[in-house]
Amino acid sequence: MTTMTYGRAAAAGLLAASCLVALGAVPAAAAPGGPVPPAAGPDQAASAPATLDTLSRFFARDGVQARSAGRPRIEGAAVPVRVLSADFVTGRAGAPVARVEFHASKAVAPDGRTASLWTVRGPDGAWQVVNIATGDDETRYTAQGARALPGGIVFREPQIDAWYVQRGAKVLPLDEDAVRAVGRNGTSLTAYRARVAA
Repeated sequence: MTTMTYGRAAAAGLLAASCLVALGAVPAAAAPGGPVPPAAGPDQAASAPATLDTLSRFFARDGVQARSAGRPRIEGAAVPVRVLSADFVTGRAGAPVARVEFHASKAVAPDGRTASLWTVRGPDGAWQVVNIATGDDETRYTAQGARALPGGIVFREPQIDAWYVQRGAKVLPLDEDAVRAVGRNGTSLTAYRARVAA
């Protein structure tokens, strides 16, 4: 399980800056045949050669070397990662429970360790990797939510680092933080809004 801690949040900001520096110049750099085209989508940004090089360094950081030869790989398609919407919390009519904050791709090291690549659209409209986080919370909870409530919207409540899935009037917990907040059987969308608005 990936643990979201204050340290992880601070490290994410620092890592985002370093990833932007490391990856941001790549699309603009001239290749032998001319400029490299921007990534067409989050999957392409995540699997770009420069991204995989950065992932290799990420998995080898802090003196932890890969225990088997090979390069990291991207597993599956990128998923939209949603967070609790401020408009929903304040009660704006028709506001969805969550908004898309970024897309995440699951990266796997040769030794099985996982990381999450966060991609967003840059000011020029091109997709770019802005963060690499240890673990696979984003893709794992998206898959878990699809099984628990097919067709539902998986989202994270960042204030308590809780993951949920919502469909219609039902909100179900996907992790222990969410269970503590709404109970093992979940709650109604109305009751959930009342809880987060309090």
